[in-house]
Amino acid sequence: MIDERAVMKRAVSKKTLSNKTLLASSSLKRTWLLVSLVSFFCVTTTSFAGDIEAGKSKSVTCSSCHGGNGISSMDMWPNLAGQKAAYLVKQMRAFRDGTRSDPVMEGMAKPLSDADIDDISAYFASLSGK
Repeated sequence: MIDERAVMKRAVSKKTLSNKTLLASSSLKRTWLLVSLVSFFCVTTTSFAGDIEAGKSKSVTCSSCHGGNGISSMDMWPNLAGQKAAYLVKQMRAFRDGTRSDPVMEGMAKPLSDADIDDISAYFASLSGK
């Protein structure tokens, strides 16, 4: 005669084991995804490493609107001091390449190389935003 309780007990323990395996697999996938994303952002942000001193000398024109210390005296122009370099790089390249439109900024950004933009962004990112 078959002991129904023993069969049920084995079935439950197998299902529990299966669920634990599934949970471990799911956790592993989430961990791998998190590590991948962190690695991506670390590589992405370090690719904008510009020369702060070179950026300071290249940013003289920027100071007429954005202030000598990166703090604008006019509400219509944003403060650049303390902004993240990657953000500044993205915005200046967008102005230069025409994917973001502003007649003044397009003219300012058009002659800049990627290295110029990296340097200027590094300079403004190094300043205190306060």
